[in-house]
Amino acid sequence: MRDQRIVEIRNLSKSYQRGGQIVPVLSDITLDIASGEFVALMGPSGSGKSTLLNLIAGIDKPDGGMLRVAGIDIAELSESELADWRAEHVGFIFQFYNLMPVLTAFENVELPLLLTRLTSGERKSHVETALAMVSLSDRMEHYPSELSGGQQQRVAIARAIITDPTILVADEPTGDLDRASAEDILNLMDRLNAELGKTIIMVTHDPNAARRARSLRHLEKGVLTADRS
Repeated sequence: MRDQRIVEIRNLSKSYQRGGQIVPVLSDITLDIASGEFVALMGPSGSGKSTLLNLIAGIDKPDGGMLRVAGIDIAELSESELADWRAEHVGFIFQFYNLMPVLTAFENVELPLLLTRLTSGERKSHVETALAMVSLSDRMEHYPSELSGGQQQRVAIARAIITDPTILVADEPTGDLDRASAEDILNLMDRLNAELGKTIIMVTHDPNAARRARSLRHLEKGVLTADRS
């Protein structure tokens, strides 16, 4: 249901302390994201877009305002509750993949499932399905050092979707890739959104990547300035 709000943000603010100075990063952010939407967050360095992504993903907590994701006011959760919430609801895709170098592609994708009650056989089936979805069935026993950057990012995406999360958050997912590999990753994210209905929130500097999203939000000095749907 694309008209159902999965992210609701009202008057959100966030600051950080640097030395003895308080530095505001986000100011009075109000934003709704519908279930099944593919949103790009753009803005210059220091505009607060990665901070906003981290708040939505439950990595950080706001100073003020309301932040509700999947019906839960995550700003009110304790650290342990937040960790459990992230494990259930959020899939992470990072610029530099964040794969464990000593684990194979299969083992990297399996990692989030080790926290579940699935049997070994059930985990194997889930991992094989996820790697097939990203066209890496023939690379599951390879280590990250044996894979190209684009292949490593596809492993990271398989890991992100393995628990069927409520939202996928992607921080510069094509930032470390050549143009051809970036297009492959964006095509895959298109499929996850269009075919599986995954809600995707992507931070990017790349206008080509942003054009693949269904809607665009701009941040300028911690303030939402415009949007395109």
